[in-house]
Amino acid sequence: MSKKNTGHSISVEEFKLVNEPFYIPIKNEVKIFEEAYNSKIPVILKGPTGSGKTRFIEYMAWKLKKESPSSPLITVACHEDLTASDLVGRYLIEDQTTKWIDGPITRAARIGAICYLDEVVEARKDTTVLIHPLTDYRRLLPIEKKGELIEAPDGFMLVLSYNPGYQSITKDLKQSTRQRFVSIEFDYPPEETEAKIIAKESGCSTKIAASLALLAIKVRNLREYGLSEGVSTRLLIYAGSLIKKGVKPIEACISTIVWSLTDERELQDSIEELVRSIFTE
Repeated sequence: MSKKNTGHSISVEEFKLVNEPFYIPIKNEVKIFEEAYNSKIPVILKGPTGSGKTRFIEYMAWKLKKESPSSPLITVACHEDLTASDLVGRYLIEDQTTKWIDGPITRAARIGAICYLDEVVEARKDTTVLIHPLTDYRRLLPIEKKGELIEAPDGFMLVLSYNPGYQSITKDLKQSTRQRFVSIEFDYPPEETEAKIIAKESGCSTKIAASLALLAIKVRNLREYGLSEGVSTRLLIYAGSLIKKGVKPIEACISTIVWSLTDERELQDSIEELVRSIFTE
């Protein structure tokens, strides 16, 4: 294979974040990510749904952009039908001619972008194997169909995310993959921090945001009683947004939290009882 990382017409600016994403650091995740980026070490983000993993990677891409001429972000939402060709690229017929179209991971490797594979365990097992050469000192991406070998430039970084709460034997990262990465664990923010996030993102009052953050703590405690996963910060922001628009707090919480979290009537009743204990109308 020939080794290349040029000869493309992809614009770096196309994938850069213009505005600063709102993110409040919880622990030392910013420092760890920065040092991993500078050391060319790939990263795994682990945590429950809606705990800020995607917002964090967007924030870090924006932050690194200020310090580096090449730190755009290319995001892939992984799913069970995702193939290796979806990531690397394929030949397509266009205007009666065959044309090669780069996949997202190839684009990232060419231009030095951060490539974020969101919920990577949802992808087919054979798709994760192709990332191995990109995760060690070689930082190479072989494109067998083209006989091309891409050497990723300095700005390239591979980031995976997944939710350990949904792990199973059939949906898990192999140890051979897992041990190629630095891992950063995420959880829901502390109550006061979460209230600030809700208020900022939804535009609701600080009082409503504080009540929603308190509700989140109480609902997450129900995981011990059969609730598969706690309420995400994202759902709390949705509730705050509806309340900001004039929807009554109880109605907003029932629509965004109670009915979204579970279809089991007993659990719905328990969550609704918590909502009514906090919001009195």
